[in-house]
Amino acid sequence: MHAEAMKERFEMRLAESTLEQVDAWRARQNDVPSRSEAVRRLVETGLSVTGDRKQIKLSDGEKLISMMLCQLFKNLKLRGDINPEFVEAAIDGGHYWALEWKYPDIFQGREHSGALVTEVLQVLDMWRFLERGYRTLSVKDKKRVAKEAEPLGEHVSFDGFDGNGEAEYISVAHFLIEKLDRFSEFKGRDLNAHMPTIDTHKRMSSVFEPLRSTLAGRELNAPEIIEILKARLHPSRRKP
Repeated sequence: MHAEAMKERFEMRLAESTLEQVDAWRARQNDVPSRSEAVRRLVETGLSVTGDRKQIKLSDGEKLISMMLCQLFKNLKLRGDINPEFVEAAIDGGHYWALEWKYPDIFQGREHSGALVTEVLQVLDMWRFLERGYRTLSVKDKKRVAKEAEPLGEHVSFDGFDGNGEAEYISVAHFLIEKLDRFSEFKGRDLNAHMPTIDTHKRMSSVFEPLRSTLAGRELNAPEIIEILKARLHPSRRKP
């Protein structure tokens, strides 16, 4: 509950498809809020994202000038604090958020990571713990994981995102891994899972996130890995 009292009340009508999206969203939350509370949270989230935050935006002319300067910088073999190849890759791929990450002093005062970047970071962090924890298990515990998390317990490895419907997720993950040197354990992997994964990752995250704060100085154990992996399956497909 926010400190500011909620005194104003108004009614609104939603299309059935929109209402279904609201219901799907609130079903993924740990506390399963009511429809009205879900709408309040979504409105607040939307306002925080589209409020007064400034984002890097480059016109076509600015992109051209920046790319020409990068080429000039490289051809003259100049050395400095800014990597022209990194800047070229960021502009070419539309990863302006990465420029702020790489050079925070230049964009001091700006706050922008983006919901998509945050979501990708959470997925990569979760899978890093999963893979690392699985590697430390004994042979006996690995067999237990394979059996109790069947059919997903034998392949405990991050497969990426869908190359068709989730291409933006792949693009951000690839840039984080290959250009920003984050999550180096995933370096060189094919991040195309060839199937939708976002809902799967969200279900797994709902199990993993409560454990996140307990992992200082330890790895995920077999029961925890099993529960997270079991969340990969849609509830309708799970064995009773």
